[in-house]
Amino acid sequence: MGFLLEPSSSRTSVVIMLSISWLLIFLVQSSVARVINLKWEVEYKHWSPDCIESVVMAINGTFPGPTIEATAGDTVNITLTNHLHTEGVVIHWHGITQKGTPWADGTASISQCAINAGETFVYSFTVEKAGTYFYHGHYGMQRSAGLYGSLIVREAEPLRQPFKYDGEFNLLLSDWWHQNVHRQEVDLSGVPLVFIGEPQAILINGKGQYNCSIAAHFDKSSNVCNFTEKEQCKPEILQVKPNKKYRIRIASTTALASLNFMIQGHKLEVVEADGNYVKPFLVDDLDIYSGESYSVLLNTNQGPPSGNYWISIGVRGRKPANPPTPPALAILNYYPMTPVSKHPRSAPPVHPVWDNYTHSKSFSNEIKALTGPKSKDLNYKPPPQKQDRRIVLLNTQNKIKENIKWTINNISLTLPSTPYLGAIKYGIDNAFTQESPPDHYNSPSYNIEEPPPLDTNAMYSNAVYKLPSNKVIDVILQNANMLTKEHSEIHPWHLHGHDFWVLGYGEGKFTDANETLFNTVDPPLRNTVVVYPYGWTALRFTTDNPGVWAFHCHIEPHLHMGMGVIFAEGEEEIKKMKVNKEALVCGLTGKMFMNSHRD
Repeated sequence: MGFLLEPSSSRTSVVIMLSISWLLIFLVQSSVARVINLKWEVEYKHWSPDCIESVVMAINGTFPGPTIEATAGDTVNITLTNHLHTEGVVIHWHGITQKGTPWADGTASISQCAINAGETFVYSFTVEKAGTYFYHGHYGMQRSAGLYGSLIVREAEPLRQPFKYDGEFNLLLSDWWHQNVHRQEVDLSGVPLVFIGEPQAILINGKGQYNCSIAAHFDKSSNVCNFTEKEQCKPEILQVKPNKKYRIRIASTTALASLNFMIQGHKLEVVEADGNYVKPFLVDDLDIYSGESYSVLLNTNQGPPSGNYWISIGVRGRKPANPPTPPALAILNYYPMTPVSKHPRSAPPVHPVWDNYTHSKSFSNEIKALTGPKSKDLNYKPPPQKQDRRIVLLNTQNKIKENIKWTINNISLTLPSTPYLGAIKYGIDNAFTQESPPDHYNSPSYNIEEPPPLDTNAMYSNAVYKLPSNKVIDVILQNANMLTKEHSEIHPWHLHGHDFWVLGYGEGKFTDANETLFNTVDPPLRNTVVVYPYGWTALRFTTDNPGVWAFHCHIEPHLHMGMGVIFAEGEEEIKKMKVNKEALVCGLTGKMFMNSHRD
C-alpha cells in the first residue's frame, strides 16, 4: 500500500511504501528542535543514600536530581531557585560546550556569579551533540554534597547512530561520605591539612549500602541489608530479556574515587566516550574516572537466562583504607526470573588490584575515534597536524606558607570575586591578575620522581592563560611526585567549553621527542582525560569557542586545593558578544552597574 507524497518545493509526485513514509515523517519530526522548560528548586533534604540518614542537596525534593532528556539541537531553559538559605549555588552542565552561551557554563567566579540564597536564575543553552552527559554543582564542594544528576542527549536523526539496541539503562556513579562537606572544606584548608579520607560508600543512581551487603550470604563477615524501611538505598535492578542488546550509559560524578565497572559473566562493547562515538571494542571490565562517561552494549546471550548476575563497581587508583570502601553492587535480572527469588550463583566478581596501572593504561590506549564508513555524517575530524602553542602543566603539591596546596607550574589557583567573563566583557582589568601564568614549569632539570623542593616560591594566583581565537593549542599534563616520597596520584582533568583530541599517554618526563608517539590519525575526542602517576598525557584543541573556560582536576578536594587553570579564549570576541548581564552582576561588575544607574 502506498500514497502520493508531494514536496512543497516540487510538483513531482513520488510513490513510496507506507512504512517508508512513516519513517520519513518520524525523521522530520525528530529533527525539529524543541524548547525544554524546567523549574528547579535546590534545597537540603534528609536522605539515606547508603542506608544511613544524612543530609543531601536535592533538586525538587529528589536525590540525585531529575534526569534531563533532550535531543541534539534542543534548547534547555532551567529556572533555578536557591533555597539553601545560607550559601550560593551554581550548576555546571558537564560536557555541554556552551557555544554562544559561555555565561551558562555554571562555574562560580569564572562564567557567572553564584546564585545567592533566595534568588532565581535562568540557565539557557543548546545541546548540540548527542551523548551521555551529567550536571553537578560547581561552587565550593557541593558536588560532594549530592548536587548532581544525569543529562541524556539523543540523536536528532536516529539513523546516524552507528549501532542499534533494544533497550537502555542509565547509571550515574558517585561516592559518599558521612562527614559533611563544610567540615571537609575546613579540614582541607587547615594547618595541618586533614584529608577527607576514602568514601564510606559508592552509589549507583544515588543508592549504596554501608555496613551491610546484598551479597552477605557469600561473606559471613558482612551484615545482611534490611530494606524494609530503607527504600532510598535499595539496590538498582536492571531487568533484561534474553537474546537482546542493551545500551548502558555510565557516567562518573565521583568527588574522589576512580572506579572499575563490570558485569559478572558478561563482556561489554564500548561504543561511546564523553559524547563521542568510538571504535567498538570488547572488555571484561572498564575503568571510569571522575568526569568521564561511556556507553557500552550488553548482549544478553552470554549466560543461562534463568539466573541473576552481579553488577559491581570497585575503587581503583587509590590504596584501600582500613576498612576499605566496599564495591557497589546492583543486579542484572533476566526476565521472567524475579531478582529476589534467586541470588546470583556465586560471589561478586573480583576487580583488578587498585594499582594495576598496566590494566588501566591498556584500556585507555584502546579508545580510538570511530572513523571510516561507519562514521559517515558523524562529523569527526582528525586534529590539525601542528600546534600553534604548547602549554606544559606540572601537576604536583607545594607548601605555601604552612598550607599544603596542589599547584600547576608552581601556582595554586584562586578565584576572584568578579567573574572572569564579566571582567573581560566590560574591561575591568583590576578584577584579576593580568600577567599570564608560565607555559612551562620552571626548571628543565626538575625530577618528577622526587618530592618537590620546598623553596620553589609556590604562590596563589588568579591569573589566566589568554588564548586568541582560531589557534591550535597543545596541553601536556605532566604528573610528578607529591610532597610524600614515592607517591604520585591519578588525576582526571576536565576541560569546559570544548572537546579535545587525546593524542597519547606516556611514561616519565615528556620531551619533544615524545611527539613521535602522538596519534593524529584517529585520536578520540573527550572532555575529560586521565594523567597516570609519573606519566604524561597530551591533548589538542582548537580555540573556536570564545569564553572563559576552566581546566581542572575533577577530583573535588584537589580542585578545592588549587588544582586548575583558566583559559580566557577570544577576548576580543567576548567584548563584542551578547551576554546575560544577570549572570555577571557581582564584585566589581556589580559596582560598575550600580554606579551606571545612579541618579
